[in-house]
Amino acid sequence: MSFLLDFLPIIIYVLLIIILLIGIVLAIKFLITLDKVEKVVDNVNDKVRALDGLFHIIDTTTDRVVLVTDKVIEGITSLIANLFVSKKSKKEKKEETKEIKNGK
Repeated sequence: MSFLLDFLPIIIYVLLIIILLIGIVLAIKFLITLDKVEKVVDNVNDKVRALDGLFHIIDTTTDRVVLVTDKVIEGITSLIANLFVSKKSKKEKKEETKEIKNGK
């Protein structure tokens, strides 16, 4: 029994030291891996920054194209709307404007 009381704490201490050493090694490997990941992320950020100018040009170009197409579509819809407006309502508008002018 005294053999177990003397030998068991020694085994526990050795196992704890081994676990501590494994934890330290894993922590060091983790820090090295994080440094490598940070370098990769910085490299990707630099490449993305290099493309920011191109993306800005594309964004500006698409905005201008949308503006032009909106104006064209607006013109076409107003043209179509004018074609479908009845002649009677046009005559009524002309008469109203004449009455307004005569009333002044």
